[in-house]
Amino acid sequence: MGGATQDDNAVTWFLDRHLAEGRGGATAFTDPARSLSYAQLAEASAHFAGGLVAAGIGRERRMLMLMLDTVDFPVAFWGAIRAGVVPVPVNTLLTTEQVAYMLADSRAEVLAVSAPLLPGVLPALAGLGAAGPRLVLLAALDGAPLRDLPPGARDFAGFVAGAAPMPGAVHASPDEVAFWLYSSGSTGAPKGAKHVHASLRATADTYAAQVLGIRPDDVMFSAAKLFFAYGLGNALTFPMAAGAQAVLLPDRPTPDAVLAVMRQHRPTLFGGVPTLYAGLLAHPALGRGAGSERLRLCISAGEPLPEHIGTRWDATVGTPILDGIGSTEMLHIFLSNRPGAIAYGTTGTAVPGYELRIVDENDRDVPEGEIGELLVRGPSAAEGYWNQREKSRRTFQGEWTRTGDKYVREASGTYRYQGRADDMFKVGGIWVSPFEVEAALAGHPAVQEAAVIGREDADGLLKPMAFVVLKPGAAAPEEAALREHVKAQAGAWKYPRWISVVEDLPKTATGKIQRFKLRAGFGA
Repeated sequence: MGGATQDDNAVTWFLDRHLAEGRGGATAFTDPARSLSYAQLAEASAHFAGGLVAAGIGRERRMLMLMLDTVDFPVAFWGAIRAGVVPVPVNTLLTTEQVAYMLADSRAEVLAVSAPLLPGVLPALAGLGAAGPRLVLLAALDGAPLRDLPPGARDFAGFVAGAAPMPGAVHASPDEVAFWLYSSGSTGAPKGAKHVHASLRATADTYAAQVLGIRPDDVMFSAAKLFFAYGLGNALTFPMAAGAQAVLLPDRPTPDAVLAVMRQHRPTLFGGVPTLYAGLLAHPALGRGAGSERLRLCISAGEPLPEHIGTRWDATVGTPILDGIGSTEMLHIFLSNRPGAIAYGTTGTAVPGYELRIVDENDRDVPEGEIGELLVRGPSAAEGYWNQREKSRRTFQGEWTRTGDKYVREASGTYRYQGRADDMFKVGGIWVSPFEVEAALAGHPAVQEAAVIGREDADGLLKPMAFVVLKPGAAAPEEAALREHVKAQAGAWKYPRWISVVEDLPKTATGKIQRFKLRAGFGA
C-alpha cells in the first residue's frame, strides 16, 4: 500500500538530500558571528529535533519562533519540522501584547527567542502563566552559552548540544501541515496561515527555479527577514533548494548595514522591499553592484515597486530588479517580472505553475484594461487560517485564493497594481487607485514616499488625501505644484485635495503601508 514516507518531509529534500549528494561541506548559512555547512546544519537540526522529542513535545504541537536572522533560525525551523513539530516564525518587532496574542492564539508549547528580544517577551509569559509555553529556549546572537537565564528558560546552544540526535525525519504526508506564518496584519489582527510540506518545494520549483534561476554557486542576501513569507523563501528555502549559500543579517536592514554586508560578502542575489531600495538610492555610497561586483539580480516584493525607483536603480547599480507580488497565504511570489522581460511599473506576468484571474464584485472576469480583484490558483496556497473559519472560507475558495489586491491586465499581458481592495475608492464614480496617486507623488523630486486615502469632503463625498514624506534636506514644495504634478502624471480627477507633510508613514514590519491607520484619523 502507498503512504507517506520520510521523503515527503520537507527537511529530507531541502537539507538531508545535499549530504547524500555530496554537498555536505558546502556553506549553507553565514551570519556576522558564525557559518554552518549543510552537514553541520543537518547535525544541529537532528539534535534540536531529538531535544524536542526528549522534552515531550508531540507531533503537530506548535513552536513559536521569535528569532532574529542568525544560523540558529534554520536549526530551529528544520529541527522542528524534522520532529513533526510545527514552527511558527513571527515578527521580531512585535509588541508585548502582540507576542502574548500569538502565544495564546497558537497555543505554542515551545518558544524559541533571541536573547535581545527577551525583555519584551517576559511580561507576555508572566501574563499567560500556566497557559504559556512549557519550554522556553533563549538563543545568544553569537551562539555562546547563556548563563543568567530567567526562571524556567533553557539555553538554546546547550539544548542543542545536550540532546541525542534524532535519526532521519518523521514520516510526513506532503499534505500535512509543516509550519505556520502569521499574516502581517496590515488590515487588522494577524491570522495564522497553515502551510503544508509540499508548499515549500512548490515555491522552489516555480519562482526560485524558473524566474530567479538560483544556482548552487549563488550567494543570496535578503534584507527581508526570515520571519515572513518573502524572506523565508529568499534566504532559507530558495538557497537550500539549489545547495547555495545565504547571508543573514540579524540587525535592522538600514542602508548603511545593507551596503556593509554587500561589500563584505559580495552576494550574487539580493532581496529587498521598495522602501529599502528608495533608501539605498538616497545613500551617497551607492554605486555599481551596490558594493558587490558579482550581483546579477535583485528582487522586490512587499509592496509594488514604483517605476522611478526601478529605473533609477537599474541605471545606478547596473543590476535589474524583478518586482513581484506574493502573499503569506500563497507563501511566495506568484506574479513577477522576468530577467530580460522587465516592465518597471508593472508586476509582470504569472509565475509558471500559477494561474490568475481579475474579477468584479460578482466574481465575473473583467475585460482587459478594467480594474478588478486578483485571484490566484497555484500549488503553494495555505490550507487555511488557524481557528478562523469564516475568514478561511472568504479567502480560500476552492482552488482559487483571493488576494485582496486590485489589478489591471494590460494589452501586453502584464499586470499593473492598483491598490488593496479595501484601500480603493471612487471619485466622481471612477475608481481611484491610491498606489497610482502615490507613485505620481513619489515621482516629484522633493518626495521620498507618499500614502493616499479617501477622505470625505464637506459634501460627504470621497476625495484623495495625501501624506507625504520628503527626501532628506528637501524643502516642502508648494501644494499647488504637487497637485499639478499628480494631474499630469495620473489624471485630472485624481489629485489630492489635502496634502499633509509627515515624518514617516505607518507600516508593517514587511514595509506595507497601513492606510487603515491613516483613515482612522479622519473617521474614514
